[in-house]
Amino acid sequence: MSIITDIPSPSTFHSTLSSLPPSTTLILSFHTPWAAPCAQMSLILKTLASSYPPQDPPTVSFLSLDAEALPDISESYDVTAVPFLVIQRDGKVLEKVSGSDAARVREAVERHAGKGGNTGKMGLPEALETTRRPEEENNTANEGPPAEQTNGASGGGGRAAGNLSKYAPGASDPATAPEMSSTQESKEELEARLKELVKAAPVMLFMKGTPSAPQCGFSRTLVGMLREKGVRYGFFNILADEDVRQGLKTFSDWPTFPQLYAGGEFVGGLDIVKEELESNPDFFAEYVAAPKGQGGMAAPEAQKESAAATA
Repeated sequence: MSIITDIPSPSTFHSTLSSLPPSTTLILSFHTPWAAPCAQMSLILKTLASSYPPQDPPTVSFLSLDAEALPDISESYDVTAVPFLVIQRDGKVLEKVSGSDAARVREAVERHAGKGGNTGKMGLPEALETTRRPEEENNTANEGPPAEQTNGASGGGGRAAGNLSKYAPGASDPATAPEMSSTQESKEELEARLKELVKAAPVMLFMKGTPSAPQCGFSRTLVGMLREKGVRYGFFNILADEDVRQGLKTFSDWPTFPQLYAGGEFVGGLDIVKEELESNPDFFAEYVAAPKGQGGMAAPEAQKESAAATA
């Protein structure tokens, strides 16, 4: 029977892929140790893998990857929640499955890898939903519903700005950026819209998820850096607007997220921001509006002034 191979490092991942023939169907399972549904997915995949007899060269290969320990690989596959399954062959992604629904996972694997041996009803547990970090769930419970899957919700909203390190924007808060639908736009309309968005706050973060519930490790890290430096910033959840997500890649000439703008100018992604801070610890000095460790969303007044000044 086939087994699931643990991938501990990027070098192992790339060497494993290069050692397999292009015809091999790869089943990539992204997980984290803290998410309960990942244990369900592990059982599902072990059962599935056992139904495929080993062959030389292999026709199907199951790989297990810790999404947070391997953030570059996770980012390249747009992993925004766990468990997350990617089926790939000859360098091309064939299908993605989010969650631990045994029926969906089995159908997807068999659709591309063919049916394995007889596993009966597999004896698999019922599916659980994808999950976020426990501390993110606590933040949500303590501070009300986050503005998840909505764009540009601003902070402030009458709240005291003493400690924004755990701030979660509420539905009643005024918008950082103009509310727009994700309908199809012309290139000219989209470019004009992006020009407004990047200036919606003095520092503008385009990220996966929201500051209270980041949906990728890179976004989570950059939010933490801004808070640590006391930077007040606006954000835009690119997962909720596909036009902005794709358009900003061309507009910024930068293919991945998060992306950070300061004063309407593109700074870069996480690595570039790190490099800027290493070479100049005061890089964000003119945007600091809170004590170190208490940075967060810019107050509504500051956002309005910024928008007026840069229009």
